[in-house]
Amino acid sequence: MKNHDICEVTCVDREKTVRVKQEIAQNSQILEVTKLFKALSDVTRMKIAYALTLEEELCVCDVAQIVGATTATASHHLRHLKNLGLAKYRKEGKLVYYSLDDDHVKQLIHLAFEHSEEISSRGGSA
Repeated sequence: MKNHDICEVTCVDREKTVRVKQEIAQNSQILEVTKLFKALSDVTRMKIAYALTLEEELCVCDVAQIVGATTATASHHLRHLKNLGLAKYRKEGKLVYYSLDDDHVKQLIHLAFEHSEEISSRGGSA
């Protein structure tokens, strides 16, 4: 049986491949972007990030209730998002409130959900 989604040649456009390969090698942000997507690949962290797109900010204990986790688990995930620059927090007495760091993070999450809906409407799997 022949695999139809694999090229039968090794390279079509050598100039293009060299140029793109050099661009990738010189781009120091690839590792950071990979960390961002890795952080959002965890189901609990994605639920938390999505919740933070729906509300400007949420207290750690409320996040725990929303995602069905302990306060310690929610706090751990929120701290991870903060350490990667995706979230920020403010303390008010005994309460700690988290929000997404900026609109880029919100846009990224919204785009991912839009894309998922688009794939679903075409009958593909997300």
